Formats: sequence, C-alpha cells, structure tokens
Amino acid sequence: MVSKILIANRGEIALRVLRACKELGIPCVVVHSTADADAMHVRLADESVCIGPPPSRDSYLNIHQIVAACEITGADAVHPGYGFLSENAKFADILDAHDITFIGPTADHIRIMGDKITAKTTALELGIPVVPGSDGEVKTEEDAIKTAALIGYPVLIKATAGGGGRGMKVAKSEANLIEAWSTARAEAAAAFGNDAVYMEKYLGKPRHIEIQVFGDGEGNAIHLGERDCSLQRRHQKVWEEANSPALNVEQRMKIGQICADAMKKLKYRGAGTIEFLYENGEFYFIEMNTRLQVEHPITEAITGIDLVHEQIRVASGRGLSVTQEEVTFEGHAIECRINAEDPRTFVPSPGTITHFHAPGGLGVRIDSGAYQGYKIPPYYDSLIGKLIVHGRTRVECMMRLRRALDEFVVDGIKTTLPLFQDLVSNQDIANGDYDIHWLEHYLANHPA
Repeated sequence: MVSKILIANRGEIALRVLRACKELGIPCVVVHSTADADAMHVRLADESVCIGPPPSRDSYLNIHQIVAACEITGADAVHPGYGFLSENAKFADILDAHDITFIGPTADHIRIMGDKITAKTTALELGIPVVPGSDGEVKTEEDAIKTAALIGYPVLIKATAGGGGRGMKVAKSEANLIEAWSTARAEAAAAFGNDAVYMEKYLGKPRHIEIQVFGDGEGNAIHLGERDCSLQRRHQKVWEEANSPALNVEQRMKIGQICADAMKKLKYRGAGTIEFLYENGEFYFIEMNTRLQVEHPITEAITGIDLVHEQIRVASGRGLSVTQEEVTFEGHAIECRINAEDPRTFVPSPGTITHFHAPGGLGVRIDSGAYQGYKIPPYYDSLIGKLIVHGRTRVECMMRLRRALDEFVVDGIKTTLPLFQDLVSNQDIANGDYDIHWLEHYLANHPA
C-alpha cells in the first residue's frame, strides 16, 4: 500500500478521494489554489499545499507545482480525480520519473485512448464493436467528400483530441459537408491546438451507454456493468442511470464481457470507462476514458464496490479485490449533476451559498463540497454536487429521487435543481424512453 496520497484536484471529487483515503488509513495531502483556500476538502485534509493563483493553468494544471508538493510533503502517490491532469500522459510520465505512483493507467494507455483515431483502431483490434467511419484523419476536402460517400449521410465530423462536443459537427448532405468539416477543424485547433478530425456514421436516435471496467495491469480485468448517460446537453452529461432502462441482463453481460476481455488483452491497469452509442440493439464504440468518471457513484450503489478503494488497491500492486463471478448488481441508481447554473439558460451562477440543506434518508447520497457560507468561485467547472439515489427497483428509485429533490435547498445562487424536478415528473423519463437528443429537444420546447 502507498504510504501517503496527494490529491491533485478540487471540489467534490477531491473530497470523495479524501474520504476513501481516511477509510483506508492512508494519510493524504490536498493541493489548492488561492481561490479554494476555504474549500471543504482543504478543511478536512491532513495536510494542504497552496499551489498557485485561481487560473487552472497556474495551479491545478501546473505539473511542476504538484510534483513539488509531493516532494515537500513526502507523498509517494497521486490521485488525479477527473478532469485537469487525470488523462495527461506527460503528467503520468513525470510522476514515474520521480518514483511517485500515479493512481491510474500507464502513460502509454492514456496516449492510446486519448487520441480518438488510435483509440478506435485499438478497439477494433481488441474486438470492441465500432461506429463505421474513416480509417484515420480526414485531411482534405477531397478526403471528406470521398469518405462521406462511402459511409453514407448523415456523417459526424469529430476532433481527434479533446471532447465535450468541441470540434464536432454533423453534415446531413454533401451540400454542407465542407462547411462542417472546416468548422470542426477550426474549433478543434482553437480548443485543443490540434485541427485533426475524423469522420463517423451519424446515428439518428442512439443512447449513450458506458461500461465500467477495472484491470490489474497483469492481464486480469472485470466489468461492473453499464451506465446510461443519454440525458445530455451539448454533449455534457446531466442525468445518469445504472442499470440502463434500455438493456436486458443478456445484453448487459455480453457487452460487459467484451469490454473486460479487451482490457485483459490490453493489460489495462486501474479504472476505465468504455463509451458506446447504442441503437437498434447494436453497440458502437466512441471513446474510452482512462480515469474515474463523474458518475461512478451509481456503479458503486448497485455493486457495493468502492471504486476509489479499488483504484488505490490496484495502484499499490495488490490486484483486484473481486472476480467477475463475485460481482453482483442490486437495484437501480440515478445521479443528477447539480450545477451552479441558471436551470434554463445554463449561464454560470457563482456566488455565496446563503443556505444549504442536503437531503438524507435511506438510499440517498450527496457528493458535494458545498456548505452554507461557501463562496463558489467563477474560475472552474460549475458542478457543486451530485445527488445519487438508490432503490430496489427503478420505480422506487424515481420516487426516492423526487422526494430527495424536494428536500434539497441551495439558496444564494441559481442551480439546476428545478430542471431535475421537472425531469423526474416527465412521462418519457418515467418510462425510460429517451435518447441523446431528448433533453435538448425538451429544453427547446420548454423555454424559460
């Protein structure tokens, strides 16, 4: 077991990892910017180190400052959380060079899965079903026209680097193909410093299904079922469920085993999530995230397995705590991402929380670093907390969610709580009848 862990993140995920460290009896260090001096994870940590001013590039993305914090505190491992440096291969390499354990996959696996073209090629080689598309980068207008004709319209043009919907455009016909291709390249260059794009078949009404996997780096791997992340706005997940209302047990175990077998072949280490579009009974690989996901608590709820404990265990060289045969799925879980945003316009709403009351009761979990009097800084992601509910059935889970939302109070700022109160009462949502376009259509037809 590692002797001291530095948590290279902030907010609710930093607090989540800190709690796991305390449960395992491992001392931990948190880093923070000057804007986060009063954050809850800083208040509760064994040690804290200020690593710079508010801008992320000067603090949470400053690799040299984080390594220095490890050295001055004696931390021999780093947990990156999600976002920031969690999928940065250079960071993993630098930690390795300093004999500091990176609680995550190898730098090589981060690189392979960080480039979407390489990731797709690798997925094919590993036996994972993929979306029909280009063999690699689409470099010229002529390539774009030829590739789109082979795939068939509509097509989706995507940046090979990055994510979050930037550098992603749909072309419904040859008439708007070149404009979409050019725009995607320009957006990719501006957002990621890399204008490379590739092309895939555009699916009309798919669901977004992801499989949680874990490997020990020695050729052993398991899956922990799926999460349905189809309720999205601008390619950003809003509401997640486990298990998916769209899959049956046979489908779940089949795609899960395909993913676990792929990770065995890859000798993958740590937590990972393989993401798919799902339509008409078929799965199509879109990307792999080589880190812990924001929505990991719903997998914990239905399996009873602490994913952060498992990450630390694997990084310490102790292997997986369970076999595939020992993994069981109990009940249903839903997570709602509560953001400091206007619930209709989604404009960020930083400021001071004047009153904060979290719901409780059986099957209700809140992952949040917010508290009464906490000032939400304007420099970072607007996520202030996650509401996770678990029930024996999806119906029980939905009723519990409705009750928990009614109890949840956050005053002084605008939040997305009213949006979820609307969604939990919607008949389509109650029926599990939605796809990746559903939420944007709903918002367009229910203006502020």
